[in-house]
Amino acid sequence: MADLDVPHPREVFALQGHDATEAAFEDARARGRLHHAWLLTGPEGVGKATFAYRAARRLLGAPPAPELGLLGADPAHSVSRQVMGRAHPDLLVLERLGEDGKPRKVIPVDDARKLSEFFSKSPAAAPHRVAIIDAADDLNVNAANALLKTLEEPPPRGVLLMVAHSPGRLLPTIRSRCRRLAFAPLTLEEAADFVSARTDVSEEGALRLSRMSQGAPGRALALAASEALTLDDAARALLADLPQVDEAMALSLADRFRGGEGQVQFNLLFERLAERVRGLVADRARQGIGSLDRWAAAWETLQRLPNEAEALNLDRTDALFTALLELKQAARA
Repeated sequence: MADLDVPHPREVFALQGHDATEAAFEDARARGRLHHAWLLTGPEGVGKATFAYRAARRLLGAPPAPELGLLGADPAHSVSRQVMGRAHPDLLVLERLGEDGKPRKVIPVDDARKLSEFFSKSPAAAPHRVAIIDAADDLNVNAANALLKTLEEPPPRGVLLMVAHSPGRLLPTIRSRCRRLAFAPLTLEEAADFVSARTDVSEEGALRLSRMSQGAPGRALALAASEALTLDDAARALLADLPQVDEAMALSLADRFRGGEGQVQFNLLFERLAERVRGLVADRARQGIGSLDRWAAAWETLQRLPNEAEALNLDRTDALFTALLELKQAARA
């Protein structure tokens, strides 16, 4: 992993490219028509969680900082410091990150049940009580049902901010009780500038990361921290050598799969391989070159194996060589 510190959204005080979205929220707040539940939708890494913390600080009473945008708040104010320190009594955050600092597979029902008790109380030190769910996509079935009970009884002076990368996966009854704010990706150039300003990646590398993230600056920064450029170069080299496979390179890549970050590296390599195979198939289809069935099957394997490896605790090195075997067969077809 690269030596790059990607800050948590609660530590980020600026937000780029979402002025109109912030204006819609602020207009509702200023007119006293603040909805009790907001669904923040858009691609992962586009700034939804950063917005949620910006809105939360202002709702909790942090004074404005106009130089940081419409919902900017003074980073030195006590409210901002409490939010950063996860110590504000009127803010509840539900996320996959557990109390031990390790990510969980889902947000469990016991966490979601905290919402009802939290909103049953009056604000202790602020104009509102605020809860952030990051992300609602991570709620398991029972947790989603517990959330629905909270939404059915809107709390006085309570505001719920829910990040959703794939809102279509949420219960329709949850979606119907929320006001939606949509967050669009930045342009590729804007996202690349975002990365360049925060890393020592070259201009070309920043633009590649921007393309990989499809204009989501947070995702692009996370990709930079995960050495996505190195893995993308490796994916390109592996595919260029087909039907031969550089086994030394493959084994070197498999070394990255060990340890706590191994799953991230494994998933990212497969993502880059799948994306390059998708581009290859699209090019061949446009040119009418050969049969694409084996390539399509290889792409499906690349999409499927990371989830299977995690769910079934498969050996990641074996999974990589299984995928490479399918790619060899596709190249020979």
